[in-house]
Order: sequence, then C-alpha cells, then structure tokens
Amino acid sequence: MSNFIKTFGCRLNTFETEIIKSFIETNKIKNLSVVNTCAVTQEAEKKAVREIKKIKNKNKDTFLVVTGCAAQLRAKSFENMSEVDLVLGNQEKLISGNWSKINNFLKKNKKNFKSNLVSNIMKENTLPSNKLSPSKSNTRAFLGIQNGCDHRCTFCIIPYARGNSRSITKSEIKKQIETLVLNGIKEVVLTGVDITSWGLDFEKKERLGDLICFILNSIPSLERLRISSIDSIEIDPRLMDLLCYETRLMPHLHLSLQSGDNMILKRMKRRHSREDTIKFCSLLKKIRPRMTFSADIIAGFPTENEEMFQNTISIIEQCKIDWIHVFPYSSRTGTPASKMPQVPKMEIDKRASILRKISNERLNKHLKNKIGSIQKVLVEGNAKGFTEDYSRVSFEEGPEIGEIINMKIEKKYNNELFGIPIN
Repeated sequence: MSNFIKTFGCRLNTFETEIIKSFIETNKIKNLSVVNTCAVTQEAEKKAVREIKKIKNKNKDTFLVVTGCAAQLRAKSFENMSEVDLVLGNQEKLISGNWSKINNFLKKNKKNFKSNLVSNIMKENTLPSNKLSPSKSNTRAFLGIQNGCDHRCTFCIIPYARGNSRSITKSEIKKQIETLVLNGIKEVVLTGVDITSWGLDFEKKERLGDLICFILNSIPSLERLRISSIDSIEIDPRLMDLLCYETRLMPHLHLSLQSGDNMILKRMKRRHSREDTIKFCSLLKKIRPRMTFSADIIAGFPTENEEMFQNTISIIEQCKIDWIHVFPYSSRTGTPASKMPQVPKMEIDKRASILRKISNERLNKHLKNKIGSIQKVLVEGNAKGFTEDYSRVSFEEGPEIGEIINMKIEKKYNNELFGIPIN
C-alpha cells in the first residue's frame, strides 16, 4: 500500500515532484506510483518507459500515473501502455483537484480506468499557485519561479512540453520562501526552464535582478540564495551587480553554454557568442574570484567538425569551467536540428567521452585547490554538506543538520572533499 515516485530530469521537475508529494499526503492517497518524466533526450524517454515497466512488474496493483515533459509530448503513447493508468500533463500535475479526483477514484475501487488529462500547454498563460511543505530533515529547497520558454533553440523540444514563459509573482515567491525559512530551510535554489526570462511576461515587465534584490532585502533571515541554470547573455545589470558583490547569493553559476563555436551557436539559434561568454566569465571572476562555473555542453551537434569541437574544448579553459554536464546530441523529431546533416553516432560518443574526461580532470583540479582552505558548509545530513560554491563535503558525524559551519578541508576523496569542523 506504499507510494512510490520516480523523478527524471531537471531541478524544476524535482521541485514539482515535491508539490506532487504534498498533494498525495494531503489527500492520503495509498498504493500510488508516479513517474515524472524528462524529454531532453531520446534516452531520457526510454529510461522512463523502462521504469514504468519495472514498477508495474514489482506491484501490479499500484495505480500508475505518468507525468512530466515526455508525458506532455507523447500522451497517447503512454496512455496506450498497458502498465499506465493515467497520464497527467505538465500543467495538470500542478493542480491539486486532479489528485483529489485520483483519490476519489481509488476509494471507489473502480476497474479498467484509462485516461489522460493533458491540455494544449501552448495555450496556457498562467501557472497554478502551490505552497510547499518542506520536510523537517531538509535544509535546502528548490523553488520554481518560472516555467516555459519563449526561445526556440533548434535542438530543443522542451518549449513544446512546458509552454511559453510564465512567471510567479514577487509576492507569491516571497510567501513561499518565508514558509520555507520558517520550516528550517537555510538555502533556496531558484529554478525554472529559463529563469532569466522571469518577469518579462508581466504587464509591467520586471527582471530577475529585481526579484533577487527584493528577496534578499525583504527576507533577511534567508541565509543562502542560489541560482540554477542560466543564460549569461540575458543577465540584467542589477543581477550582474548582485553576482559580483552580494555574499548571500552563492558564488556558483551553471551556464547554459552548449558550444564554444560561433557557427554552431548560430545554428543552434543561441543568443550568445563565444566572446560574450568569455567576457562574462572573465569579468565575474575578476571581481569575485571565488565564483565557480559549471556548464551544459552538447557533443556532436549536427554539422560540428573537429575544428568546431576544439573551439568548445578551448572555451572550457578560457572560462575556467570546473565541471561539465555533457549531453551527447540526441535528435528530437520536429526540431530544426533533426533536419540538419548529422554527426555519426560513433563520433558523437567519442566527443562526449573526451568532454567527460576533461570535466573529471577539471573537477579534480578544482577540488584539490581547496585542500587546506576554510570553507563554509551547509550540513545536509548523512555527514555531508555543500560549500558556497557547490562542492560536496563529507565529514565525521557531529554537526547538526541545518548548521552552517566552518570546515578545514583535509583531503579530496573521489568527487568530493573531506573536512574537519573548526570553531
């Protein structure tokens, strides 16, 4: 009779899973399984299908709900799976009433229920308002401030799974963060599909820098604020100023880089150039030396030749990127990139392997450079925590969950640090 939720994909999906959990708890739903899917790559969709079959094999009586981006895009395909009982769209999964309907249905013990609740998300212009009830064991929380995307990168299918950009209001975000802080949350991570587009859909347009300034000024009890993946070219002047000088805004940015070659960036329909990214990273590092960068990079985008690939390799060093999330290019039906001349799969895999090796080398160097330093670590449980620049630290049992403590870094172990608490 226990419930099970499996989440694939991005931080926004992780945030939305927490909302789904709260709906399940509020309605006291039993024997429910939820798969919150991702559609960034074909492999992500295949993983979801395998998980669905695995869940039903283990518990044939569980009521299985499939939601997320793959479900939004392939609703009929998932509905036709014998293992699936209900498909919920990305908008529908955030509406509490839909989970009440599931609960009412289960209480009546009806058989052969088969349906999907998936609307045309491109017609949506608002977001459901939901409040999180964080677990007392949590110290860090993701908070969705925006959903959807107005850009149309040639490789990306996500705008059609998430809709156009819609923002949560300042006042609603403030209420949610205040609730999180009251429940012991020390760090809030702002997330969305394209968070630098926050506020541009309002009648009176606002920018992400305005929101972050408002949060920091109006909620002084929030100790740490972090930004998830961003487009550096869209950072407004106020946000740039905060990134340079605001100590409560954590010194780590995950860049939606994708490539270091200008022709590939143009064919991707990205909004930045190679030079834009180098200038941004150099300026930020100069003013705030502790700032660290990670990045998304696509290996083997259509038409990418060896010279173009080498331009991507060189920008990693020039921008001082410390680790990389490597995406082997995955053709998505219906995207312009799927019609471009494709790079052979063997070459895509080779380039992805090279990038992962570079990422491991740079991460090792980044971590080794911290040995002997004093770092502020947010304790998150299981004798582990994160530094301000998002390096994972393990330590001996002792510090309480939720504490932010000074630690002397003694050594590096695999892809994390080991520290000793100091007074």
